[in-house]
Amino acid sequence: QVQLVGSGGGLVQAGGSLRLSCTASGLTGSRYAIGWFRQAPGKEREFVAAGRWPGPSIYYADVVKDRFSISRDNAAKNTVYLQMNSLNPEDTALYYCAASQTIILSQMRNPGAYGYWGQGTQVTVSS
Repeated sequence: QVQLVGSGGGLVQAGGSLRLSCTASGLTGSRYAIGWFRQAPGKEREFVAAGRWPGPSIYYADVVKDRFSISRDNAAKNTVYLQMNSLNPEDTALYYCAASQTIILSQMRNPGAYGYWGQGTQVTVSS
């Protein structure tokens, strides 16, 4: 059974940075994808960033691509990070990580293509 634990959220002022972590257990083999999604109150869940390893193949939403960076821990290959810089109040949301070991690249932005989800970590950016 695959389990994901997301962490690293918090309260930060506009312009600040946070690094989210997603630690996966139960993955079989070395090939998998981790996606980050977020959901603000009253809004639909939206894609933020995703990576598939080995490769990696990396994808970003346009609204974050110059500010956020997804990477994998080279030592602990079951941990993926989302480095978030230049945060603004519009980034406030509950952030989820998701995993798939069967996803195809064309579906990396599709939340329905991920079979496993973490519990979410809250990011709040004050103005």
